[in-house]
Amino acid sequence: MIDQTALITNDAVVLGILMGILGLVFWTSESNIPFFKRLYTFIPPILLCYFLPGLLNSMGIISGTTSALYTMASRYLLPASLVLFTLSLDLREIWKLRKKAGLMFITASISIMLGGPAAVFLVSLFAPEIVGGQGAEEVWRGLSTVAGTWIGGGANQAAMYEIFKPSPDLFSAMVALDVFISYLWMALLLFGAGKNILINRFLKADDQSVTEIKDKIEAYQQSIMRIPKMEDILLILGIGFGITGIAHFGADHIAPWITINAPYLSAFSLTSGFFWLVIIATTLGMILSFTKLRNLEGAGASKIGSVLLYVLIATIGMQMNIMAIFNKPGILIVGLVWILIHVIVIFIVAKLTKTPFFFLAVGSMANIGGPASAPVIASAFHPSLAPIGVLLAVFGYVIGTYGAYICGLMMQAVSP
Repeated sequence: MIDQTALITNDAVVLGILMGILGLVFWTSESNIPFFKRLYTFIPPILLCYFLPGLLNSMGIISGTTSALYTMASRYLLPASLVLFTLSLDLREIWKLRKKAGLMFITASISIMLGGPAAVFLVSLFAPEIVGGQGAEEVWRGLSTVAGTWIGGGANQAAMYEIFKPSPDLFSAMVALDVFISYLWMALLLFGAGKNILINRFLKADDQSVTEIKDKIEAYQQSIMRIPKMEDILLILGIGFGITGIAHFGADHIAPWITINAPYLSAFSLTSGFFWLVIIATTLGMILSFTKLRNLEGAGASKIGSVLLYVLIATIGMQMNIMAIFNKPGILIVGLVWILIHVIVIFIVAKLTKTPFFFLAVGSMANIGGPASAPVIASAFHPSLAPIGVLLAVFGYVIGTYGAYICGLMMQAVSP
């Protein structure tokens, strides 16, 4: 269905606009013009790649709701970029990060589970009508779907919708709340990535483990760097999109088979095609990292992967409608209190454990944003770190239904 309220509805034109934005942002980020130098001192380029499409969507110039570009980017470009990022992956080095990464991921999940009922209770103290309701309009029912997507992803959100059955109108408001809050938090994390050193200084965190991996990856890239030939680029694209095709083929068969033969595994999101798409693409990319194909990094494999990921970032940005949530301003208060609790908890734990901001940001977005957003945040620190975001987000899919179900019951208990 075409959104007649948007000024531009042709996806070919919208794609052209998004690519123009990406080109303009990165061109100006390398400019010597004083204005741009000052601008990018405070605002990282990746944030503008995300925010400018969102601004166009909010102004009604383009429509993220009806455009097929996000679906294209998340289903085609994201898997391909993950393959190209993991092609030169050093699993032994990544494994060294497991303790800090796991700690922040678990902290983020628990803070969301407890933050939901805490937000409902706090808001009920001064505005019980916001978190009240009767029957299918009970606000806690809708908020349970937000917990599903914030701990896991779309499949977990759908599971909560089926379990607690909020009304369609309430669910629509919750979708708007999810999009607004999660993308606002994502924008803040992207901004924070540009201030990584300052934040780590506040956390008193030693970023050496992450820095060592980045340095080793960059050293490896330099050692195999060469001017790419056309056949190199075509081989890189062939591997990226070829494995994406294999991943789609596998997902199209595995997910329906599990749905029919083991439907109870839906609690772990194993009936989600997108889950298997990400898993297969990442796994095959990691397998190829043990072959000579990893030397394609010298011809720019991760750079091409970054280009694909930036297109995804732009399409994610155009999903954000800054004004939509204000149709139900009361719900916005609940969401802001909820995310604030989440932020306070993860920063306290990171401060106490002296955990680098990288793990805080990726652990949080692996929950709040899922497999499409977590690698974006990780790549803001370094493109080769994107798979860490994916791996953590996969765990969110696994525990999302259980965590959101418990969260929903707690929100019901404290609702007025």
